[in-house]
Amino acid sequence: MSESAVPAPLVARVTDRCRKVLDANWREGKLADGRRFAYTCPSPRHYPWQWYWDSCFTALAWRHFDRSRGERELRSLLSAERSDGFIGHTIFWDQPLPRLRRYLYNLPANSPAVGAPKQGAPMMTASIQPPALAWAWEQVVGAPAQEPAIVRHYEWLAQHRDLDGDGLLWIVQPDESGLDASPQFDAIWGAEAHGLPGFYRLVQRNRRLGFDLRRVLRSGHPVCAEVATNVLYSLSRTALGLPSLTRTLIERCYDERRGLFLPLARPAPKSALPVTWAALSPLALPDLPEAIGHRLVREHLLDERRFWLPAGVPSVSASEPSFETGDGGPFWGYPRRYWRGPVWINAALLLWRGLVRLGYREQARVLAARLAASIDRVGLREYYHPYSGAGEGQRDFAWSAVVLELLGDLDGSQ
Repeated sequence: MSESAVPAPLVARVTDRCRKVLDANWREGKLADGRRFAYTCPSPRHYPWQWYWDSCFTALAWRHFDRSRGERELRSLLSAERSDGFIGHTIFWDQPLPRLRRYLYNLPANSPAVGAPKQGAPMMTASIQPPALAWAWEQVVGAPAQEPAIVRHYEWLAQHRDLDGDGLLWIVQPDESGLDASPQFDAIWGAEAHGLPGFYRLVQRNRRLGFDLRRVLRSGHPVCAEVATNVLYSLSRTALGLPSLTRTLIERCYDERRGLFLPLARPAPKSALPVTWAALSPLALPDLPEAIGHRLVREHLLDERRFWLPAGVPSVSASEPSFETGDGGPFWGYPRRYWRGPVWINAALLLWRGLVRLGYREQARVLAARLAASIDRVGLREYYHPYSGAGEGQRDFAWSAVVLELLGDLDGSQ
């Protein structure tokens, strides 16, 4: 049997694991103001709240079992929206935020004492995550343009995070990309990059500046148009019937000499940026020119020395000095900085879609088989060792259930 053939018993075991984790992580309740919520927490022990882009991926996974739960998850995310259209990257609902976490979570300035919303503490963070809501909504619920609250949310993003008027979305700190400690941010934020001691200083300063893009830039501090964030933003825009950002990404972020997409930053970084999976993430764009797509696949994704590793696609090219497998212990005496080498299932989904669209069906099956084998051995983990497939990070991590998308039909319709 070839590596790319995913045996039916393996698919059945992985499907069963996914259903059990999704069921165990499901949360629902009612606030004092009458609002109901229902969502899948990423991981019960460490991530008990609702995260924006996590919910977008778990909603995709739920449709393999109970589409109504996927819809309720997305509607809960939408119900946290402020009147101006803003949705934060973490919604706390009725669970208090522990005091220690308050200092590193992106809460509004002058927030009251930590506690549940009914005690006056903020309902959600004041920063964003990759705005994948309309993209997920289209696949799970239907036409997002028919929901005024979704339209309002994307109008807020265009008004507050489009720096140059060309459609690209900019972030004010690394974790707004969802990629947190990715080494692509080290040259941009330096000692204030995620996972380093200066990150606390960055969060405190951005609180004072209201996480406002233009205020941050005027103060002389970095902002970034990150590629994977804008890929998900573009997918959501097209779901809403708005123009795609593919042409803009090519014009502004594509390095034709290297055949890679690289983030923009202001001020411009003084050192070269490492190659991460985000440089390949435009493969998920359905209107990416095939010549560029084939080059991303042939020259980079399928390179066995860099990205095509035994347990899946790593988050950083294995040829980069910043690549970390996760078995080397702390980084400079601090806990390991993730998104620096391990395999993430949601990233694999976006790259897998490109493989399918461009006709690399055998390679798409190989990728699905490798991820399924890791999940079968160690369960749904936050991320996986790129060579051994060993589980790392949090256990019972819900969005890893999105592997079910890769195990479906390879007809490009998912």
